[in-house]
Formats: sequence, C-alpha cells, structure tokens
Amino acid sequence: MNKSLLLSWIAALIATLGSLYFSEVMHFIPCTLCWYQRIFMYPLAIMLGIAVYRNDNGIYKYVLPLSIIGMLISGYHTLLQKLPYLQRFEMCTSGVPCSKDYINWLGFITIPILAFIAFTIITISMVIVARSQKEETIRG
Repeated sequence: MNKSLLLSWIAALIATLGSLYFSEVMHFIPCTLCWYQRIFMYPLAIMLGIAVYRNDNGIYKYVLPLSIIGMLISGYHTLLQKLPYLQRFEMCTSGVPCSKDYINWLGFITIPILAFIAFTIITISMVIVARSQKEETIRG
C-alpha cells in the first residue's frame, strides 16, 4: 500500500469529520467560502478511501484538480481573515461573514488554515503518488 495515498485519505477524512463536527456539534454556521471548501474536500474523502481500498495510485489525476482548487480557496479565505484590507473584497455578503473566526488556536490557527493544511497535505501526497507511478511505468 502506498503510504502517500493513505496519508492523503487520512487528511481528507479528518478534514471532513472535523468540518462536520464544527457545524453539527459545535453549531458553527459555515460561510460561503467554507461551503466551497467543503464542496472540494468531501468528495476527496470518498474518492481517496476507495483508492486506498483498491490500491489505485492513478487516482491522483482526479484528486489533484480538486485539492489544488480547494487549497487556493482556503488560502484566499485565510488571507481574508488575516489581512483586514481584503475584507472589502469579501464574497460573503449575506449570512456569516467569511472573516469571522470561530476558532483561533494559538493565536493564528483558524478553520481556513486547517483546511489549507489538509489540502496541502493531499496535494503534496498526490504529487508523490504521481511521481512514484511514473517511475514504475518507466521501469516497466
């Protein structure tokens, strides 16, 4: 079993379960950008789980676009929370503002940063999976 594939599934699973915990148990209402991040993370937990079960290293072709887009959204969301002057370009015009910090662990860890870390772990792991699969193809 490919350890990078397993790591990416664990990251997606923890991110998905953490997101559900925050909304369903802690009753945090997701903002618009949080919903977009969920849209890109939730399928990854399922896709990567199936890929781990089937030991399918070719899944990187489908995972990388989702994880990169999710990483960009969560990176923007993090900047929106940390840089006050970006709040005038805020996408969240109704409901919960995207600049709201539900959690602020150690003074800088927010939900978008956690999502960014998860998407980054998944992206890096998938690049490793892609490289190892290409090396196997070359060796033949």
